[in-house]
Amino acid sequence: MEKMRFPRRTRVYLPLIVLFLLLVFLMPKAPKFSYDYQKGSPWMYETLTAQFDFPILKTEAQLQEEVEKAWQSVIPYYRQQKSVSAQVERSLRAVDFGKYSSAKAELGAVLKSIYDKGVISQRSTSDVRTFNSDLVYVQKDKRAQKVPLTEVFTVETASDFFRDAVAQSCPGADVDSLYSAVGLASLIQPDLMFDQQTTDLVHDEAVNYISRTQGVARAGQTIVSEGEIVTAEIEQMLDSYKAEFNRSVGTEGHSVYRIISTLLLAFALVIVLFLAIYYCNSKIFDQYNKYLYLLMVFALSVLASSLVSRFNQEYFYMVPYTLIALYLLAFFKKSVVFTVYVLSLIPILIFARDGVELFIIYLVAGVVGMLVFSSLNRGWLQFLTALIVFVVMVFMWGAFNLSEGFSGPVNYSAIMLMAFAALLSVSAYPLIYLFEKIFKLVSNSKLIELSDTSNKLLRMLADKAPGTFQHSLQVMNLADAVARSIEANVLLVRAGALYHDIGKIMNPQCFTENETPGVRYHADLTPKESAQEIIRHVSDGLALAEKYGLPAVIREFIETHHGTTCTAYFYNKHLVEGGPEEDRKEFCYDGVKPKTKEQVILMLCDAVEAASRSLKNYSAESISELVDKITNGKIDDGQLSESEISLSELNTAREVMKSYLQQMYHARVAYPKRMAKGVK
Repeated sequence: MEKMRFPRRTRVYLPLIVLFLLLVFLMPKAPKFSYDYQKGSPWMYETLTAQFDFPILKTEAQLQEEVEKAWQSVIPYYRQQKSVSAQVERSLRAVDFGKYSSAKAELGAVLKSIYDKGVISQRSTSDVRTFNSDLVYVQKDKRAQKVPLTEVFTVETASDFFRDAVAQSCPGADVDSLYSAVGLASLIQPDLMFDQQTTDLVHDEAVNYISRTQGVARAGQTIVSEGEIVTAEIEQMLDSYKAEFNRSVGTEGHSVYRIISTLLLAFALVIVLFLAIYYCNSKIFDQYNKYLYLLMVFALSVLASSLVSRFNQEYFYMVPYTLIALYLLAFFKKSVVFTVYVLSLIPILIFARDGVELFIIYLVAGVVGMLVFSSLNRGWLQFLTALIVFVVMVFMWGAFNLSEGFSGPVNYSAIMLMAFAALLSVSAYPLIYLFEKIFKLVSNSKLIELSDTSNKLLRMLADKAPGTFQHSLQVMNLADAVARSIEANVLLVRAGALYHDIGKIMNPQCFTENETPGVRYHADLTPKESAQEIIRHVSDGLALAEKYGLPAVIREFIETHHGTTCTAYFYNKHLVEGGPEEDRKEFCYDGVKPKTKEQVILMLCDAVEAASRSLKNYSAESISELVDKITNGKIDDGQLSESEISLSELNTAREVMKSYLQQMYHARVAYPKRMAKGVK
């Protein structure tokens, strides 16, 4: 086995440096509260003592209770009209008290004391009682203050108060007669006018600005002791301490330590990602477009987590992290996808308040999504994938809430956000075609599309070179079986097999599988000319692939399916006719030796399928001998010297090809002829 070495090219490390800087920029600048707890469970850490003063936050239930109480208690608002008291004073001065005129000044002072407090109408008094309030707001001279209802007069109480003052100021007078004679009964008028609009405004402010705190805990105070059961009161203290910690400690800590911590954490994430790629599939470093795409997907996860953490933590349920798994699955093997997907979820642990819960939810949902999407990835079935992902997310979310006893109301908004995330994981999948263009990659969806035999180029092959088309179909099926046995990319092998001989369209009669009966194309050609005509189908295939926009990964199959092998039939004929051995190069393909497992599979299956047509005996022994002969010949010729296929995988491929050919060419049962009636 070849020893693995770290890549030495600078371009491999430059994107990692960019990713590192992005992580440093996006990392949270405040330390995270490192304790996990829940009501009813013991405190699993050392005794926690407050390191600073912090306000004790009210619980949601307490706040809700106060809000409901505030809604039920409305304090009415009144504005004093100065013109009323002035008018009453003028009316008093105009009254003729006769022999009691000396009492007018004293009665004026009484009126002033009444209107200093204010007078409301009897109707307003009834309105105040409907508010169920013992207080009123009274605005005088642009200043409003809250006063008890008993501190202001009604018209009735003010009239009684003034009547008593008249009796005291006019001794011996008949007060009732005096009232009637001088018109004092209508003298008192209300000067406090009810303001409905301001009442509603003040009430709304009272509801909206209810204090969220109830007291202060001091530094040095014990919050919870080691092993103590976390009660509702302790949970409230812990929540308050955690909120103040997250709000202020990060800005108060030493900036140098924070910077060092951020740098170390970002560096660790980049190194882990690099090593994950290195150990899962180090060949990715050589496929630079795939490498950049993988880093981009990881960066998107970091960016999404950072943005959500800055706005609303609940929106973490809305981020379609499962889409990351599907984006990776389109271009990479499952072993790479799973590893990188797990690493892409690590930012959740860093940025999210409930990071562990979200990490587990998306880990399970992503794995299930990968499993079902391979089967449910077409048409409306994709929405079935979204439904399954949503059910898994809700199931895992419910499991976490069940462990806490479902305290409080059900969070329906979180469920709705998870539904949106599941739907987005499918509806945003078509962006994969944009990534294909940007990074020049070929997704599994594209490979399925290319393998559709009704597309224009394959229909042209079927029409102009039907024998080659049938050969390509047989090679595809054989290569499919081999690829599955050694865990190669099945979709890629199938597409490569369909297009590997596409160049034969340009000159179909040159190849025996397309020859018209009675016509021998090579009869009048020298062996060297025949060989050149045969070899040309590779360059013709590359030209057609370029013309019809076939991806580079498919063009590689055209270029490597013969490697640098020799057209043995015509070379041997050349030697028999006395040609020099030095001409061998002119009988060899000027191609490229296969490198990937998929390219090796196609080379072997192409040669084996073509050679199997010339067998006269399809016994197990003859088929086994043929497969071994061709495979060993490719090895001895050095065609597999640059490939990544292992000896074990090569032996497995041999056995699969033998088994497949034996089943394809097995002897049929000879059905007896039906005897005619009356014949014995």
